[in-house]
Amino acid sequence: MVVRARDIVDSLLHPRRRRAAQRRLRNANPRSVLFVCQGNICRSPFAAAAFAQLLPPALSGAITIGSAGFIGPGRTPPPHALATARRYGVDMSSHLSAILISENLQAVDLVVAMSGAQEREILSRVGPGVIVIVLGDLDPLPIKQRTILDPWDRPVAEFDESYERIHRCVQELVRILWGAH
Repeated sequence: MVVRARDIVDSLLHPRRRRAAQRRLRNANPRSVLFVCQGNICRSPFAAAAFAQLLPPALSGAITIGSAGFIGPGRTPPPHALATARRYGVDMSSHLSAILISENLQAVDLVVAMSGAQEREILSRVGPGVIVIVLGDLDPLPIKQRTILDPWDRPVAEFDESYERIHRCVQELVRILWGAH
């Protein structure tokens, strides 16, 4: 097994990044949340659907939740994504990918990215007052990588691993924002 220097740094910095993300979210009361990944067919649509599912009942319908990606609008999730999401009670069968545009970013309070590179790209495009975080920074477990790996075109086991981590981090996001779950 090859251990990259970046992974060691991510592992060591995780507690600090986690505290920083928690601080940024502590007094946030977002009315709109956008989850972003590369292609918007695996990670971000699952994260958005899991987030909607985990919201406290009083907030269901009161929060605008969306997802987008940096490439290719109009694509459907691959079969492994749909099957893995179903195991979490999430139906993504009607999802079509959407591309991230400036209007998306100007209309949200909170943007949740899957990697530091995505976070940096988003930060260069958002206005003041928009909170941007990396979802993996919220992981309550020790991590190997900050990035939540993209399982696209990978074996089913990698979908399981990615979606398990996304679900765990989304639970933590909801807990931090509203003290639920």
